[in-house]
Amino acid sequence: MNTDFSIRHFGIVVQNIDESLFFYENLLGFKVFKKMEESGPEISTFLGIKNVKVTTIKMRNQFNQMIELLYYQEQAHKNDVFINQLGPTHLALSVSNLDDLYQNFKKQNIEFISSPIITDNKFAKVAFCKAPEGTFVELVEEL
Repeated sequence: MNTDFSIRHFGIVVQNIDESLFFYENLLGFKVFKKMEESGPEISTFLGIKNVKVTTIKMRNQFNQMIELLYYQEQAHKNDVFINQLGPTHLALSVSNLDDLYQNFKKQNIEFISSPIITDNKFAKVAFCKAPEGTFVELVEEL
């Protein structure tokens, strides 16, 4: 079987839509291109959640890469997120000036695991921060 595919988007369930929009739009540069209030039998069936009501916000960056924020009207399940848990653990973004970005994010009270660190192979400078909903975001500046 030969099937062509590409990654379409990364879906992120959020608890506070305003905080998350600020983070992804104002700090990371993603722009909203589609916002929908979704409910009904079709979405309930493919998500496997009865009577689901969800706000979906699709966003793109300057490279046409897409993320989707999902805000469920009923409380989403809150999990502690660990960088070393099984399954997807983070979203990695290439950046051009990590030191300036780090300082700007710290002024916005964005939590970091550490300050920017140059990798052992001297290929990149890296720092992990946390988005408002807890998603780890790896910021990478190639040197």
